[in-house]
Amino acid sequence: MPPGGNKASKPPPEDRGASGPRTPGRADTAGPGTPALVLTVLVAIGAGLAALLAAGLVAVSSGQQAGLGLPEPGALTRYGLPVVKVVADVAAALCIGFLWFAGFATAWGYGRALGADGRAAVRAAGWAAVVWFAAAASTAPLLAADVVGRPPGELVRTGSLVGLVGGIEQSRAWAATAAVALVLAAGCWTARSWGRTAWLLVLAMGGLLPIAVTGHSASSGAHDIATASLLQHLLAASLWVGGLVALLTHAARRGGHLAAATRRFSGLALVCWVALAVTGAVNALTRLPATELLSTAYGLLVLAKTAALLVLGLIGYLQRRSVVAAVAGGRSGALLRLGAVEVLLMLCTVGIAVSLGRTAAPALGGGTTREELLLGFVVGGPPTPVRFAVDWRVDLVCAVLALAMAAAYWLGVRRVRAVGGRWPKGRTAAFACGCGVLLLTTSSGFARYLPSVPSALAGGLLLLAVVAPALLALGCPVRLLERTTIPGGALPGPREWGRAIWRTRTVRLLTQPLVAALVLVLVFFGLYFSGVLEAGLYEYWLQPAVRLGFLCAGWLFYWSVLGVDPVPAGAAVGTRVAAVFVAGGGLAAFGVSLTRTATPIGERFYRALELPWMPEVVASQHTGGVLAVGAAGVLLAVSATVLLRGGEERGDAR
Repeated sequence: MPPGGNKASKPPPEDRGASGPRTPGRADTAGPGTPALVLTVLVAIGAGLAALLAAGLVAVSSGQQAGLGLPEPGALTRYGLPVVKVVADVAAALCIGFLWFAGFATAWGYGRALGADGRAAVRAAGWAAVVWFAAAASTAPLLAADVVGRPPGELVRTGSLVGLVGGIEQSRAWAATAAVALVLAAGCWTARSWGRTAWLLVLAMGGLLPIAVTGHSASSGAHDIATASLLQHLLAASLWVGGLVALLTHAARRGGHLAAATRRFSGLALVCWVALAVTGAVNALTRLPATELLSTAYGLLVLAKTAALLVLGLIGYLQRRSVVAAVAGGRSGALLRLGAVEVLLMLCTVGIAVSLGRTAAPALGGGTTREELLLGFVVGGPPTPVRFAVDWRVDLVCAVLALAMAAAYWLGVRRVRAVGGRWPKGRTAAFACGCGVLLLTTSSGFARYLPSVPSALAGGLLLLAVVAPALLALGCPVRLLERTTIPGGALPGPREWGRAIWRTRTVRLLTQPLVAALVLVLVFFGLYFSGVLEAGLYEYWLQPAVRLGFLCAGWLFYWSVLGVDPVPAGAAVGTRVAAVFVAGGGLAAFGVSLTRTATPIGERFYRALELPWMPEVVASQHTGGVLAVGAAGVLLAVSATVLLRGGEERGDAR
């Protein structure tokens, strides 16, 4: 559904209740009957799937013709692989979209239990997960057969199929995705609460990760940027396509609060469209020379996908107000008619994307150095202030998060001041500086040295775990959220979502000061000495996850200890002081352990880089240990200063 919309002056009849009786009126008579509406949606989806399959088969045929002389995997693989890939992609999008709709576009019952509309959406997500599992499980062996160029039946007879699936990276990725889909299918049949639905949505989004990190993007020179942009691209596409189908299904079954759900999805659609446009352009630029847009099959497919996306954006811009206003007036037929066309175009776009995955990207000019193979980029030389300032390497995950948090905070401050309230400038400055530290640490010239120099990696993680979260916590984001959010109205909104999370046992446990301090210390010891950090040097997708893990652990600690923001689990000052000493002592002990480690963590990776200007790996890691001891002092100083002042003035600017 297109972004935007107008507010209705009076809620339509179907928007007054989640699942209760509805008063007959325009909403019940303006459009066709429910079976006809459902059929319209299904026909649109079926036509879109046919277009997807045709596009995928054309790309496969082209690839086969270009690769004459290669082993032939057989007709089943040649024609079946694009089919099951399309089915898997569409089923994944439907599972994610229906889960989002159940959790964030339907009304809750008593005790955050899903209402009738939410339960129906979760059931639909469960069926989509079953199809996702079947398609992903079929894709893994077909991919293995395609790689080795032998028919699947022959591999089964020789008993080598299982070994090939386990030995080929892309086949393993699809097998992992199938396992996630199976867990989702089981979870959807038992999910009855908002909290469990939200966790299932997170898991479903994570199911896209194995595929994103093993395709063309993972093998390109700039694989760090390409992988992050592809993952965000897949998430945006899944939410948009799946969310629209969920909305249309909800309209066809005459679910409650249709106008509110349409407005909410409209905002999501705008965000997804922008994300798709930006990440698609970034991903294409990392793998396709501009001069080959018109001269290669890959370039033509990129142009076709871009054109389809622009058409979708144009439809949204021209039609959003009339459609959303019509739904607000009780005429759901307009939504279904436009939505059916939009679904068709969306699925055709997904079909082009599947074809892109089956088409070899043209090679970029120039050779690939050892640094590009291991890091995805060239470091450029020893660290200097000038390189830190101008030689940026953007982390698309952390940079987007930093900018989004800063923008949300600024909008919140504006809302407070617009109604005559006060918000201290010091809090705004502290939060802005925290976002700045996050952005500069992960995306400036300094970010180039995080995966290539042990001391820089330790320093960057310490900035993310000790300095940035302290500044963010001093900005009092929870207090600002309380003052700026309003009740969701017809549907639960940010205030209700926040309170639902606030009241969970997990959050109450984690915000106990001593528990938060132990989490911070264990994150350092666990990720460094368990092999996760070393694995992240080779697997790019782990690096943003590790960085965000340190940031979250640090913010959890300061939120629980400083007392400047409301905390679910309140604690006495003595307990918070004890937690500060636990965290400071644990961080210092971590630093000492680094200085006494004889075998560097990630030694094989650093030596393979062969950076001539880098100091001895052991010495660089010992420097990181010294930095950790210094960070422990910073943590103690910041926490003690705030605690001695009694937190901040409680209740000011309320």
